[in-house]
Order: sequence, then C-alpha cells, then structure tokens
Amino acid sequence: MTTAHLPALGRTQPRNASLTNDRMSVCFEVCSPRDGNGVPEDDARRVGMARRLTAARLRYCGLEPLVDDATLIVSELVTNAIQHGGGAQVTFTMTVRDGFLHLAVHDGMPGRPVARRAEDTAEHGRGLFLVSCLASAHGGAWGTSGDGTTWCKLALSGGRP
Repeated sequence: MTTAHLPALGRTQPRNASLTNDRMSVCFEVCSPRDGNGVPEDDARRVGMARRLTAARLRYCGLEPLVDDATLIVSELVTNAIQHGGGAQVTFTMTVRDGFLHLAVHDGMPGRPVARRAEDTAEHGRGLFLVSCLASAHGGAWGTSGDGTTWCKLALSGGRP
C-alpha cells in the first residue's frame, strides 16, 4: 500500500513565495525477507516512484536545479532502507523549510547506518558516501537517528547550482 500526503496544488502566488513549509510524505510496504544482494523487483519500482515524486515536487516548487542531486540522494536513502532496514515499510519525507530541502527516510528499525569506504572493485557500498558528498556540495549535511531515520538537507541557495 502506498499513501502520499501532498499539500493542495492550487496557488495564487509565485511558486517560491510559499516555500516556507512545503512537505510531502510517502509510506510504502517493502518485501521481506531480503538477503542484502539486491533489491527485489517490487521494491525497485518503489525506489523509482520515490525518485519521480521527488523530481515532480521539486519542479512544482521551482527548485529544478536540485532535481538531479536530490533524486540521486533519495534513490540511495530508500535503497539503503530497503536493503538494510529489515522493516516492513519505509516512509520517505521531503520538506522545504528554513532555507533547506530536507530529505528523510524512515525504515522503523533501530540503528544507525554509517558511510563506509568501498573497495575500488566493489559494486556496492558507496550510497551513503555519495549522499555525504552531495550534501556537502550543496552546503548541507546528512545524518541518522536511532529510530531508523536517515536524513539529508541541502541548502536552497549557495552551494552547487
């Protein structure tokens, strides 16, 4: 089951004038069990859905310059939650507030994922490293909380266009 909570789409003011607290949240079930060697096909479609929703919402908010990097971050965070979270559902939230785009993925499992350095020949293991690099390039940061949430924030101004 997938649910989305989106603010009303009708606006009478310029797109960027109301970006003080724009929020979107999507919760979806994930397959189990997972063996860590890839993402099941149904879950891969959910990762794609999260990317498309992110891109559409950013365009709607007039934040096109963030689309490529934000969708890559969302892809990495959602994939990480699916592969390593172990929970039955994942919630993705995107909020624009206080001059930052906040991206968060909650998998409901306690623990804190950590960025690691993958071997040069490894095919996996660079997701959180990429998130860290992109957040830094956009004047932001990333982190985790003990409740199973991994988050990233990107500055709306400054940083890389």
